[in-house]
Amino acid sequence: MAQRKQSIVLFPFMAQGHIIPFLALALHLEQRKNYNITIINTSLNIKKLRTSLPPHSSINLLEIPFKSSDHGLPPNTENTDVIPYNLVIRLLEASTSMRPAFNKLIQNIIDQQQQQQLCIIADIFFGWTASVAKQLGVFHVIFSGCSGYGLACYCSLWMNLPHRRVDSDHFSLPDFPEARAIHRTQLPNNISEADGVDPWSLFQSKNLSEWVNSDGFLFNTVEDFDSVGLRYFTRKFGRPAWAIGPVLLSTGSGSRGKGGGINPELCHEWLNTKPSNSVLFVCFGSMNTISASQMMQLGMALERSGKNFIWVVRPPIGFDINSEFRAEEWLPEGFMEKIKESKRGLIVHDWAPQVEILSHEAVSVFLSHCGWNSVLESLSHGVPILGWPMAAEQFFNCKLLEEEVGVCVEVARGKSCEVKHEDIVAKIELVMNETENGMKMRKKAGLVRDMIRNALKDEDSFKGSSVRAMDEFLSAAAIAYCP
Repeated sequence: MAQRKQSIVLFPFMAQGHIIPFLALALHLEQRKNYNITIINTSLNIKKLRTSLPPHSSINLLEIPFKSSDHGLPPNTENTDVIPYNLVIRLLEASTSMRPAFNKLIQNIIDQQQQQQLCIIADIFFGWTASVAKQLGVFHVIFSGCSGYGLACYCSLWMNLPHRRVDSDHFSLPDFPEARAIHRTQLPNNISEADGVDPWSLFQSKNLSEWVNSDGFLFNTVEDFDSVGLRYFTRKFGRPAWAIGPVLLSTGSGSRGKGGGINPELCHEWLNTKPSNSVLFVCFGSMNTISASQMMQLGMALERSGKNFIWVVRPPIGFDINSEFRAEEWLPEGFMEKIKESKRGLIVHDWAPQVEILSHEAVSVFLSHCGWNSVLESLSHGVPILGWPMAAEQFFNCKLLEEEVGVCVEVARGKSCEVKHEDIVAKIELVMNETENGMKMRKKAGLVRDMIRNALKDEDSFKGSSVRAMDEFLSAAAIAYCP
């Protein structure tokens, strides 16, 4: 008699930075052959996901009803990439309205599959799904695309708001002292402005309190360099925290941005003309941009550093991020002409093939917003990071990489800080020149790359830590709630 397949339902929040790691996880689980995989999301996100799946994928895509206009949002608002940041909280609040529909979808799956085992993998912003799973007797885990350390800092800040209890700019986290001192400038705006009764505080208070109903946590990270953060969750919630990463989309998968971009072959050809370890890659992720003054200073720094670079640009803060990029207005005078003549730089609009770039031997360092997907892609190829965190837990990812792992130097902090091109040049030279610190960072990045490779090894004689963690999670899901 053939073994019954276990069903796994994945439910990411409606944001590309959340959907992408969930899609990568779904594809990863599909390779194991033993599972029926379903991704639940709203209509427009399902359409986009359909174009991202490989031709012969067996992953099911299931729509959940959601009407944004019922919640004071513009029509067809189903992803954070179509709204300004101030409306993200409204989309989060609105997402809780999907609870009855989610309950019904899961009940239908249970009824259809009768004796089959079921597991729900839900987003960090969908804590309410844990209560639904508990009521229906279904195994449930929360999947985080963040680092354990970054999410531990983020959760602790929301649960304690420690910065409101001190007069100084430095403070510690009462339930996560391992993070040592945190500075007010490392707080994302919504936490910095939180007073306990604002919309973000109210949402997170309810959301995080639901996590105790889950059966565990999955992290897209590697235990070897993130164990301190992982321990926070087992200690705080009394649940296992499995580090199963990096789970990344393969080369060429995923969205090509909202427009613009560059042909990966052209990018590869340009990189082939550059010496090994000579190129700085600059990209702030799919949702971020910097201010006009910061952009001008960064342009001056790239010009004066004399280094080869690829820079993914979008219009600065205050302008439509999808509008045309006006180089003559936002970059130093004559910048485009100089880099064209010297062939030293490549300006790319909106989107670049990040994995292909980071895997090229010409790339020396990555100037990044420290979003965890980008961090993992960089470190998987042994590329150290110049950190410029922008929002959410990125400040704490940067802190982890700089203070604990030793593969990062922070260049700037946030979207409104004052930056000087001289300081940026000094940091670029620190990492890219043959300085003692630069060589140490590159060596450490190489060691972390090896840690990642070891974590993912799956051989008869040896299973890496991430492979073992995935096995343990799937085993726990199979044993729990057996009919």
